[in-house]
Amino acid sequence: MSLPVITDDLSEAEIDRMMRNACEASNFLKAISHEGRLMILCHLATGEKSVTELEGLLSARQAAVSQQLSRLRSEGLVSPRREGKVIYYSLTDRRAVQILEVVYDLFCKDG
Repeated sequence: MSLPVITDDLSEAEIDRMMRNACEASNFLKAISHEGRLMILCHLATGEKSVTELEGLLSARQAAVSQQLSRLRSEGLVSPRREGKVIYYSLTDRRAVQILEVVYDLFCKDG
């Protein structure tokens, strides 16, 4: 992978496209930048989990887990599925898994 070279001769349309992409990337990164949300995504990368399962895996209160899931849901990264009284969550954005793989390689793999 190589990064593009930004030159002075870019058209206005190219600069606008780059700004839109930068804004989208920034919003995506903000959504996953909280350690609780990042841990939720790590757990969901292995498959669908109920809110109760996530509470146990994270050793966190239901309110805290639900708050983070709400943010991830509003960003389109996870989706809920109800089965009776139980709500299950799963990843809906493949980009989250790709980012998690990079984060794992950089911060967790050898440690």
